[in-house]
Amino acid sequence: MMKGLQRWTDRLISLSTFIGTAGLLVVVGVILVDVIGRNFGRPLYGAQDMVTMTMVLIIFGGMALCDRMDGHIVVDIFEGAFPEGLNRAIDIGSALLGAVIFALIAWAVWNSAQLSQMLNLSTNLLRLPLAWFQYALVVFSGVTVLTLLMRAALLLSGAPRKSPEKNLESEHYV
Repeated sequence: MMKGLQRWTDRLISLSTFIGTAGLLVVVGVILVDVIGRNFGRPLYGAQDMVTMTMVLIIFGGMALCDRMDGHIVVDIFEGAFPEGLNRAIDIGSALLGAVIFALIAWAVWNSAQLSQMLNLSTNLLRLPLAWFQYALVVFSGVTVLTLLMRAALLLSGAPRKSPEKNLESEHYV
């Protein structure tokens, strides 16, 4: 069952990362067209709206992948001095704390999205509904919660932990 859940989690991570990547390509295109247009005195109308809203997709779309690849910032000053069991407990605790934080973000943004929908809030120029992007943030936060819970479950089941030293070695820093 754990393998099946991990497979579905990986698929959700891939989907959210794909959407975040597509958002990045959109932002690059919008900025390119806007800069060229400004050079000719014709900036792209609504560029700020598009970039601002698409940043939600970029940042939160990649968050689950960042966790999956252990890409978060780690301060490991005392890790070498702690026993393996304590380091594992800290990793599990940090994954669970991260899941709680992202669940709270999702809950707060869900409430905000409902308000935005009720008040018909939209972006300044293009009138894009804010609720769409807020609901996307809720979904991406949910995927991140699932990823963090999966990491905690794997660590609890005895999966090997990834140490920062191994991550640095695998990056081939010179």
